[in-house]
Amino acid sequence: MTQQSETQQSDAAADIASLPFEQAMQELERIVADLEKGAVSLDESVKLYARGKALQARCEALLAEAEARIEKITLGENGQPTGVAPFDVE
Repeated sequence: MTQQSETQQSDAAADIASLPFEQAMQELERIVADLEKGAVSLDESVKLYARGKALQARCEALLAEAEARIEKITLGENGQPTGVAPFDVE
C-alpha cells in the first residue's frame, strides 16, 4: 500500500467518524443502491463496499451510544413517576 492511499484511508476514516447518524445512514443507503445497480466498476465497487462497512460500523456505534443513554421512567404503586432506570432492550 502506498503512503498516499494510507493517507486517503485515514482521511476517509476521520471523515466517517465525524458524521452524524442521519448523514452516515443516507450515504450508506446511497452506496447500497449504487452497488445493487451494478453500474460501477469492480475497483469502485470494492472501494464503495469498504466505505459502506465503515459507515455501517459508525451507525451501529451511534445507535449503541443512544441506547445506553435511554432510560425508562419507573412508576410507583400509585402510578406516579418515581424516577428512572436503565432501559432494558431485551
